[in-house]
Amino acid sequence: MRFAVDTGGTFTDLLVEQDDGSLNMFKAPTTPDDPIRGVIDSLKVAADHFEVPLRKLLGDGGLFIHGTTRAINAIITGDTAKTAFLTTAGHPDILVLREGGRGDVFDFTVPYPAPYVPRSLTFEINERITTDGTILQELDEAHALEVIAKLKAAEVEAVAVCLLWSIVNPAHENRIGELLDEHLPGVPYTLSHRLNPSLREYRRASSTAIDASLKPLMGAYMRNLSGRLSEEGFTGRVLIVTSGAGVIDAMDAAETPVHLINSGPAMAPVAGRHFAEIDAQAETAIVADTGGTTYDLSLVRRGSIPWTRETWVGGEYQGNMTGFPSVDVRSIGAGGGSIAWVDDGGLLHVGPQSAQAVPGPAAYGRGGTEPTLTDACVALGYVDPDYFLGGSMKLDREAARTAIEKSVSKRLGISIEDAAIAIVKIATENMVQAIMDITINQGIDPGKAVLIGGGGAAGLNSERIGQRLDCPLVLIPDVGAALSAGGALMSELISDARATHYTTTDRFDIEGVNAVLADLKKRCEEFARTAGEGALETTISFTAEARYPSQVWEIEVPLRTDRFDGDADVRKLVSDFHDTHDEIFAISDPESEVEIIGWTARVSCRLRDGKLASLSDLSEGTSDAGSRKAYFEGTGWVDAAIRSFDSLDVGRQVDGPAIVENSFTTVVVGPGAKVSREKSGSLAIVPAKE
Repeated sequence: MRFAVDTGGTFTDLLVEQDDGSLNMFKAPTTPDDPIRGVIDSLKVAADHFEVPLRKLLGDGGLFIHGTTRAINAIITGDTAKTAFLTTAGHPDILVLREGGRGDVFDFTVPYPAPYVPRSLTFEINERITTDGTILQELDEAHALEVIAKLKAAEVEAVAVCLLWSIVNPAHENRIGELLDEHLPGVPYTLSHRLNPSLREYRRASSTAIDASLKPLMGAYMRNLSGRLSEEGFTGRVLIVTSGAGVIDAMDAAETPVHLINSGPAMAPVAGRHFAEIDAQAETAIVADTGGTTYDLSLVRRGSIPWTRETWVGGEYQGNMTGFPSVDVRSIGAGGGSIAWVDDGGLLHVGPQSAQAVPGPAAYGRGGTEPTLTDACVALGYVDPDYFLGGSMKLDREAARTAIEKSVSKRLGISIEDAAIAIVKIATENMVQAIMDITINQGIDPGKAVLIGGGGAAGLNSERIGQRLDCPLVLIPDVGAALSAGGALMSELISDARATHYTTTDRFDIEGVNAVLADLKKRCEEFARTAGEGALETTISFTAEARYPSQVWEIEVPLRTDRFDGDADVRKLVSDFHDTHDEIFAISDPESEVEIIGWTARVSCRLRDGKLASLSDLSEGTSDAGSRKAYFEGTGWVDAAIRSFDSLDVGRQVDGPAIVENSFTTVVVGPGAKVSREKSGSLAIVPAKE
């Protein structure tokens, strides 16, 4: 038995996959004060469903996969460890100066961003290594010990060490690590050359500082998670979702927590690609994961999931760069819990503020008084107040209407229904604009892409979004309400090995490059032999970070081989670089040579066989209820057909207005749209034409 849990801002999603492949979904409210309690609560809901003690349920499990926003939330809220930054003497401003850049070059009202580690906790180390690894100045150990004494006096909780050119010769960084072990025991530290052997000094320094600052928090979180699962009876393996659309062991995650920053959202495109392929045979898809707090967007392009090397936490140029490539996920403050409010000028806004899990939308009856997107959909008749989460949680429709009336309807001088419609329309437009940004900027026509709707709130307006974008098809998978958890079940155990080795294709260092690739391959094979033991299949792929001479930035180029045997292999690399450059930038220079800066090997270990099964008991407790009153723009109150997921036969078409619901989500099909069910269990919606 396998468990996949994704902790969101409002709900904690759980998928349970039995040994026979059958699948069940469960949800429990997220508990922000103790997220692991929300995880245990979701498992208790599952145990009650299966009518077994929690200890029995967990005892039958062999794998527990967890996606969490704990790391990124800690960075955003400043709840990280008190961290010191150690760097080469004369270079204390790496985290201050960064790489330059402004979001708006003409906006001088934006304050200069503060460094991730303040200057008061930045310390210079007397040492110097040159670009070729030669020691220009020996490490002054006496001075280093003086610095460590200052760290102890300052009661720092973590240490980040990033020395110049340690990626070529790590001797001084390693020695500082030894001194920290001896004179500052128990305080975690990160050495930059081990974590991120990148040529880019700021990116290496930033990733090192972020990683070190997260170690106390995430180490405690992973130990707490594993310990509490063990106390409840789980004896299997705990894996954590990474920003790279893979999973790693919980204790490995605690050692390199920087890889967990986009844990959770990175899994949605894995599931989205799966359903785009089996339901629509599509290679281009927009994957939207609508939670209670955020709207997370990602793409599938030519059957692959795009990556970004520019991963920022807290906004481009104003935030902090993680220094690692990750799945390209964009998030905006728009979800089921997004608050609707009217500004002083009389304009209606939705988000980015969220009611979150506590107190939640007004309809939850937990003290929330501000109207949200969920409240609007309850007021419009889209969401059945008596069947939310399969009836386990009753909603208060009058509280939703009262909140809308007080904060929106009266202020704008319109009816409650028109105010609710306006909330839905503005939330939809916010999401549409976010999709336009991520698609058009990458040369993708959203009107030719399939829209995959994931997250518990996706069905509320995905058909409207598809209509606005002129998408030919909108898919709502049956696991859509827990799309990231579904992706986690399909994920692979992944590890990356990186090295910096500069060479050019006109004077290609075959011997040096082959030595680097051989070492990377050895490290991947060691990972497969240990962490990946028992995998059904293991693959190792290689990429090169390359650029044209005098270019500032590199692009990643897949390698056809793990060893260069001669000029023919080099020319293949050059040709592949030109093709990749042309695909990304629509231009190339076929006569130019190429510079290669770094090399990466990725090992992937497949842990399961087959595809996801359809959910069991998807619409437990409900049946086709005929119709109920729902309010749509242009038609007013109408009788909308009510269908359960399970009642829809494969290929059977239902015309809108209709509402398709199950225990975990409600899918609104507007007038003029059509919905049917695929063999996989997904709902396929053909949006109405504008």
